[in-house]
Order: sequence, then C-alpha cells, then structure tokens
Amino acid sequence: MAVIYAAGLRTSRMQAVLDAINAGSGPGFIEIGTTAMALVLATIPLEDPAGSVSGDVLTFDFSPPVQDTAADASGTAAAARIKDSAGNIVVSGLTVGTSGSNINLDSVSITAGQTVQLTSGTLTHNTSGV
Repeated sequence: MAVIYAAGLRTSRMQAVLDAINAGSGPGFIEIGTTAMALVLATIPLEDPAGSVSGDVLTFDFSPPVQDTAADASGTAAAARIKDSAGNIVVSGLTVGTSGSNINLDSVSITAGQTVQLTSGTLTHNTSGV
C-alpha cells in the first residue's frame, strides 16, 4: 500500500529540503551531469535563499539568471543533484531537460567552456504515494 502524507506535512518536508540547501555559510549549488551523474558537466551556484515553498512545491529562484559561465566538460545533460554550500548532497536523481523537467536549461547539449543557464526548476512532493 502506498504511503500518502497530509498536505501540511508535505509542505513541511519541502521546507526542510529548502532549509538543507540553504544551510551553511554560502549558497547551495546544482551539479548538472550526464546520465546517472557519470560526468559533471556544469556546477551552478544557487541564490541564497535558493527559492521558496508553496504547498507541495519548491520553486527555485533563477532571477537574476543563474549560470555556469564556463562548463567543465562536454556531453548531454540528463541528470542533476543539489548540494549545500559545504558540498553535501541534499537532493539527487533529478531530471534535466529544456522543459517539463525538475531542472530546465537553455540547452541540454553542453560543450566545455560554454555558458550553461538554468531557466526554471521545481521539486514537487509526491502526492499519490511513495
């Protein structure tokens, strides 16, 4: 049987995720990688605080735009993870695309040295069971 959390608890859980991303002396960051994070393509600092929670959804603040001005490697972006300012993984297994993903970029085709810009990002708590 699937576990379903009450709406208020889902909001609290998403706020705890945001608090963990914001923990530490500086901003958290997103690592963009190839499938299963086999290769990190770009590392992008987040705003501090990184976003806001409304209901079951954590929405990242990308205004002004957040970007890596020189990608670390070349490849196709397919996954992402979020770390706090100390480099501890807070969230992993995120989807990456140009729309409809957890983390959306201006392009998933990345070449070392290019600018990689985040266009939107959200994390939504599962409401139909875990």
